[in-house]
Amino acid sequence: MKSGSYGNRLIRAVIPALLTLVFAVPVHAELSVTRGSTASKNASQQSSSVPEWLYTLRPGESFSEVADVLLNRNVRPEQVLRYNSIGNSASIGEGDALRIPLTWLKRQPDPARVVAVSGQVHHISGNNGRKQPLGNDALVRVGDEILSGSGTATVELADGSLVRISPDSRLIFNRLTQYGKSGMVDTRLRLDHGEVHTQVKPVIEGGSRFEIETPSAVAAVRGTAFSMRSGPGITSLQVTEGEVNFGAPGRTRNIPAGYSASVSTAASGNLSIRRLPPAPAVNPLAPQLNRLPTKLSWQASAAPAHRLDIFDAESGRWVDSRRVNGSQYKLNLLDNGTYKIHLAALDDRGMPGMPSILEVEVDLRAQAAKLLAPQAGATVDDDMPEFSWELTGSNEVARIEIAEDDSFRRLIATSEWAPDTEALPSRALSPGTYYWRVVSEAGGNSVATSKPQSFTVNGTLPPVRIISVNYVDNQVRVFWESVDTASDYRLQLAEEPGFNNIIKEATLSDTTAALRLIPGRRYFVRLKALSDGPLASRWGPGRELYLE
Repeated sequence: MKSGSYGNRLIRAVIPALLTLVFAVPVHAELSVTRGSTASKNASQQSSSVPEWLYTLRPGESFSEVADVLLNRNVRPEQVLRYNSIGNSASIGEGDALRIPLTWLKRQPDPARVVAVSGQVHHISGNNGRKQPLGNDALVRVGDEILSGSGTATVELADGSLVRISPDSRLIFNRLTQYGKSGMVDTRLRLDHGEVHTQVKPVIEGGSRFEIETPSAVAAVRGTAFSMRSGPGITSLQVTEGEVNFGAPGRTRNIPAGYSASVSTAASGNLSIRRLPPAPAVNPLAPQLNRLPTKLSWQASAAPAHRLDIFDAESGRWVDSRRVNGSQYKLNLLDNGTYKIHLAALDDRGMPGMPSILEVEVDLRAQAAKLLAPQAGATVDDDMPEFSWELTGSNEVARIEIAEDDSFRRLIATSEWAPDTEALPSRALSPGTYYWRVVSEAGGNSVATSKPQSFTVNGTLPPVRIISVNYVDNQVRVFWESVDTASDYRLQLAEEPGFNNIIKEATLSDTTAALRLIPGRRYFVRLKALSDGPLASRWGPGRELYLE
């Protein structure tokens, strides 16, 4: 048999073998204890205080091959035989169970993976202390920290458990250990402050552990859904599925689903347990939403407010979380996809109760926009014309696209994506004929494009700036900047800065002009560029002239 095919077969065999685990918990054991059912009574008594794992050989497996896959390199197969009071490995076969201390199994850190990030969240490396923005698919290792500022993050652990981190939270990953190929994990987190929501996979009896510690309490679970909040001097827990062992270290109790608990350092670590408010009665919502916004409503109750959380059903990303007053909320600005909506009543302490959970699919379809201005064939004098249109779909964003031909193979200018119905191009347009259209998008992945329309830009020449003025006898010489596209320049002279009373006007082809002025009087001069083409022109700033 090839070693590669055997290894794959053995890995597949290990998982169903875990169903044979049984456990007992000694007072001083760090992990739960599994006792072998086929070992001698003396051997069981000898190791009853040692955390163990019970492995049953599958068809075709040999003891030596199993030992090679499961044991760390410092443990010899003979030690397992002696531990189980077995003299000869040849006597072990299919269906026989072996007790293996957990410390003898291969243990390696198994990093968590970030599956979704929204907003400002940072990752601090436990290795070098480097702080950097947290990104999707980032790996989180033992000793690392996640700091959520205004954002949220969803982290998936090695066993598939999800931890959602609320804004303004600090979560430290103290232990992420996997016991070889056994499928058992040991996860220990520390919530320094803030709030987390967890969905923990059922842990394997006889070795697995999931624990969250705060400055004032600890919570240990075996497969449940709960949220935990840590603030100055107090830790609060909300259990919505399963059961959580919670309380001050050494003074914990099992908190079942439907209850909340809190531990305050000011109260000497005493545990306060309260029943959670019942799940709100939510009015039916269509399972597929083809238009947004839509109204989510529920029956009014005595609750002071409700908490609404929206999660992406596929990635677990926290899409939205907010406090809602009243008995309705307008769902809006959701991309296409499937979402889980959690609605819970808040108690008088602000703790959310049992949630009503709805799963909805958003399936929006973009519609072609109606173009308004510039109209087809229109002529504009501005090199930055304003475009306007009418959106005809639901929850759409749009942008303009401008090209020199109606195939739009090369875009000359665009605008930013926005829910607006008017925009300016991303850059000035040179004189010429162009085509424009509006691309609208709905739900993040549905796109519609309007029919194109042509328009012509007459354009504008830049204003002319006077560089310098020289005075010689009774004559003044004015110099100005040249404009590349100008054929001539128009000069105006007035006795007041508003140029309402022009005393001299001339067309010049050069970039300088000599003016004869009356000494002791004030004058004002300005220029604009002229073009042979259809270019509008603007006057440059005026300049004061004075000849003594």
